[in-house]
Amino acid sequence: MAVFVALGAFLMTLAGGWTAQRVTDRRHLVLGLAGGLMLGVVGLDLLPEALKAAGEEIFGVPAALLLFVAGFLLAHLVERLLAARQASHGGEESNGRAPEVGLTAAAAMVGHSYMDGVAIGAAFQVGGGMGTAVTLAVVAHDFADGFNTYTITSLYGNARRKALTMLFADAVAPVAGAASAAFATIPEGLLGGYLGLFGGVLLYLAAAEILPEAHHEHPARSTLLCTVAGAAFIWLVVGLAG
Repeated sequence: MAVFVALGAFLMTLAGGWTAQRVTDRRHLVLGLAGGLMLGVVGLDLLPEALKAAGEEIFGVPAALLLFVAGFLLAHLVERLLAARQASHGGEESNGRAPEVGLTAAAAMVGHSYMDGVAIGAAFQVGGGMGTAVTLAVVAHDFADGFNTYTITSLYGNARRKALTMLFADAVAPVAGAASAAFATIPEGLLGGYLGLFGGVLLYLAAAEILPEAHHEHPARSTLLCTVAGAAFIWLVVGLAG
């Protein structure tokens, strides 16, 4: 049952990626929406769950927040190292961005979608009602995951074929996660730490890359409205799922 309902997440992820690639003539609006979606996911979904699951403190600070900061710094460090390596080897970048960063970020999105599938499988082990509630939450925000996966991969100059490959992997991941949940259980503290780290990576991509690019050539009011709409959509999803 868990694997069957996870197919809904598979289809919703593909729908998000399809939407992202079909509106390329409004690239600034796509990026503005993607930035808002990512901001909403981090602030309204990932961080609250991370703090709930990994609430212990380390030197007066919740472990989830420390990992959140570490994720932000890790994303910045990886981007700088890859860009410097590519420049030293005479490789071309896409607007100063290393394509490997986009693939790495997309891979992190795939990992997150896999964990969504694990959550579906674990919830169905608790009971059908819990499984249905978790599934609805995952399916609702997997549209944003697919949208962001395709957008991030493309933004960093990767070919359309690679962006589609990462999108398909992101769509398959929740199904695989739901299937694997029947054989293993992830400790709650470890899951909370992962969510905090992943949230930091996403926030870096949204604040340092996606949103500045969205407003670089088209500092329009419509772009800002798309960003606000993206964050509001995640708020709606979180509210309905709760």
